Amino acid sequence: MIEDRRAFILANTTLQTPPHTPELRLHLADEVTPIWRMTEKALGEIGLPPPFWAFAWAGGQGLARWVLDHPEWVRGRRVVDFAAGGGIVAIAAMRAGAAEAIAADLDTFCEAAIALNAEANGVAVGFTAENLLDSPPPQADVILVGDVFYERPLAERVHGWLRQAHGAGVTVLIGDPGRTYFDSTSLTQLADYRVPTTRELEDAAVKQTGVWTIA
Repeated sequence: MIEDRRAFILANTTLQTPPHTPELRLHLADEVTPIWRMTEKALGEIGLPPPFWAFAWAGGQGLARWVLDHPEWVRGRRVVDFAAGGGIVAIAAMRAGAAEAIAADLDTFCEAAIALNAEANGVAVGFTAENLLDSPPPQADVILVGDVFYERPLAERVHGWLRQAHGAGVTVLIGDPGRTYFDSTSLTQLADYRVPTTRELEDAAVKQTGVWTIA
């Protein structure tokens, strides 16, 4: 089992600039890092859940780009980054002037990854491993969501939870590259990006990625 998560992340990633957000630096896996090609069985043997935190996914990059370019959406506001992974969106929000950013993810490895990434960008980001879908939306001004609509049950829960948040006065921003269960009904599209990625992660070298808000 992995006891020192921070050391493990440093040993298995390199500090890089995601292609769509060159202002930021993240500890990411790539072809030269050991976990890049580890199978699910091998990951399980060392006690590591699938390391989604080690990659800058297209939806998160698109949403981070929007936040950096439109800081008025988060400036001075309390932000929650839902299913945060490595924290790229929360970090972008803090760089854009958010008063506070809390990154939420069920994978507790994300806490160490987000802390390292926040340090690399000179910001502070809080963390919770609580399943936010089990409770009413948190006391926040903005909820940021990138790349979560890849399974039907989860997507349905998230869509309903976000609409509940919107009804309570929370601003919702979503970044999505056309995941199977993303439903844009009643959403307003704010941006459309072409986000460079890799065919080892996605089905294309460039992913058309939208940023949306609830109308």
